[in-house]
Amino acid sequence: MKKIDPDLTSPLDMYQFMIGAISPRPIAFVSTIDTEGVPNLAPFSFFTGFSCKPPFVGFTCSVRANDGTNKDTLDNVREVGECVINMVSYNFVRQMTLTAVRYPKEVNEFEKAGLTPIKSDLVRPFRIKESPIHMECRVEQIIPFSEEKGGGILVVCRILRMHIAESVMDVAKNRIDPRKVDTVGRMGRFWYTRANGDALFEIQQPEQPMVIGYDALPQSIRSSEVLTANNVAEIAGLSEFPSEEAILAVKKDIRVQKTLFSQNILRGLHLLAQEEMNKGNKDFGIKVALLGDVIRKN
Repeated sequence: MKKIDPDLTSPLDMYQFMIGAISPRPIAFVSTIDTEGVPNLAPFSFFTGFSCKPPFVGFTCSVRANDGTNKDTLDNVREVGECVINMVSYNFVRQMTLTAVRYPKEVNEFEKAGLTPIKSDLVRPFRIKESPIHMECRVEQIIPFSEEKGGGILVVCRILRMHIAESVMDVAKNRIDPRKVDTVGRMGRFWYTRANGDALFEIQQPEQPMVIGYDALPQSIRSSEVLTANNVAEIAGLSEFPSEEAILAVKKDIRVQKTLFSQNILRGLHLLAQEEMNKGNKDFGIKVALLGDVIRKN
């Protein structure tokens, strides 16, 4: 593997290695305002949540690597102490990129990007109408990790109010529906990703006191040439093995019967198990995967 020594790597190269590795990253599209009332917009992808009671989020402003200056966003949160974090959907991602340009401080990025400012309830900076989710925030802490070129300055924000468009809600569950948000994530260099369509998948892991784990699985499962690591992990995530009777019951399936007369029974069972598990038939697929070991014992 390529070894990277931060002490021997330029800030620009280190930044590129980090954003290529830490991806995809959500984008905080931050709206601020200066003491003269001039709005500012800027995207930041070193961004995450820290706490939900009370609710805290944070994003990092980097000191510009070329000249060591700070972005207007940092100056504004230091002066005003408030911001709005807007989430980025695919429908306006190109407009977002227009705000990454280094405009003079007196320029209104809402106008440059063709985005619509709307008043916030509790803070002075505007929200972005085109965004489906807004977080009105009070800046609680500003923590500099380094004031050198390429250094990071963490802005810790307390959410005072959230606004979520009804159009992205799963009303029945009272939750945000990721299929409707169409979130954009940042990757390395000029690459972005879109959380939509086939890129979305669920892993339902109900709360349970204990799981079987890899170490309890039959060796035939752990060393399978067919089952993927994710397939095996799904079996390891069970709270207990199906009964031997339940496993043997899958022999009634015509596809299983054909497999039992094949040249390589174990491989055939694992192929069928993988096919069923990938289709969402987890219970049946797991029993088929375990059948080979049960047959050997008997």
